[in-house]
Amino acid sequence: MSGHSKWATIKHKKAATDAKRGKAFTRIIKEITIAARNGGDPDSNPRLRTAIVAAKAVSMPADNIKKAIMRGTGELEGGQIDEVMFEGYGPGGAAVLVNVATDNRNRTVSELRHAFSKNGGNMGEQGSVAWMFERKSQIFLAKESAGEDQLMAIVLDAGADDLKDDGDQWEVLSPPEAHEAVLKALETNKIGHGDASIAMVPKNLIKLEGKNASAMLRLSDVLEEHDDVQSVYSNFDIDEKELEALEQ
Repeated sequence: MSGHSKWATIKHKKAATDAKRGKAFTRIIKEITIAARNGGDPDSNPRLRTAIVAAKAVSMPADNIKKAIMRGTGELEGGQIDEVMFEGYGPGGAAVLVNVATDNRNRTVSELRHAFSKNGGNMGEQGSVAWMFERKSQIFLAKESAGEDQLMAIVLDAGADDLKDDGDQWEVLSPPEAHEAVLKALETNKIGHGDASIAMVPKNLIKLEGKNASAMLRLSDVLEEHDDVQSVYSNFDIDEKELEALEQ
């Protein structure tokens, strides 16, 4: 068991909000389209399998999933989407990774650069902050879904690396290749879960306070709201009491 980041809590809440307003559909459709470029058969394409699981988790119709796969494989038009990971720094020196899926890279770069500069950050060169993160399977579960000892035994046996206490929820971290096995183990033990994805998890955290904390939250909101942004990752942490005050 290790400590946790309030950023994980923020991400979890954003995911729930996205699902309610349907924005999750757009992001997942893009992910399915991109993943299907490596083959439209989920049995032989792990990334596509993961995307389809995410689609089903937000009750996406099967026809939407099928069409997204066909756009990715070229059977339908409209699959010209570039996947790019942009890097930068937010207020207080927090590292930021922004994963985008766009049909106009120049436009997206310009808009993201403006978002960073307007909210106290700046875009960085490729490789400037990516080394501060690890690619991991990240699964959230409600605290009431399972006890710590039971959950720890189940996920570690399935290949997970760590179980984190994230306040009102558990966060399970695993190697990307163990993502499906851990989800399967939870399903077998009838343990429901929330958001589950392959994410860029920070190796270490940087504490933000005061103006830097509020500015970083504004920057993350602006980036998350951008139509081309698939996901945003950062290594900032904010004290729980301060976070609650800022969210009011």
